[in-house]
Amino acid sequence: MLIDELKKAKISAMKEHDRIGANAFSLVINKHLMASIELRKQNKELNDADDVSLIQKSIKELEEEKAMYIANNRNESAQETQHQIDVLKIYLPKMMSEEEIREIISKLEDKSMKNVMVTFKTNYAGKVDMSLVSKVVRDIQK
Repeated sequence: MLIDELKKAKISAMKEHDRIGANAFSLVINKHLMASIELRKQNKELNDADDVSLIQKSIKELEEEKAMYIANNRNESAQETQHQIDVLKIYLPKMMSEEEIREIISKLEDKSMKNVMVTFKTNYAGKVDMSLVSKVVRDIQK
């Protein structure tokens, strides 16, 4: 499972004295633990797609944090945050390109926004940027 890889990567980062990388892994591992506690109440478990989603959310939060550091002229903190982003991006699957998204949409019978979004959420979760899918659908519908 992906969470096991992240735990091993955290240990490796700690051994290499990469405090910043270890913090990035801790961030995602803690989010995984919190989410798994919530799902256990519903008798469900997290899967790798959920973990990919957690990584994506963490990267988005880190990018916002980095932008704030840059706006406040705190370049060292911005570089540390970028290192965390780079460390986490390694564990994301390759995201689908706009061309691949267009190809899949062209094969769909119903090209309505709702149907396309449901199709991508159920079949390609974690492998596609949903905002890009939305943009492509809007472009096609023009």
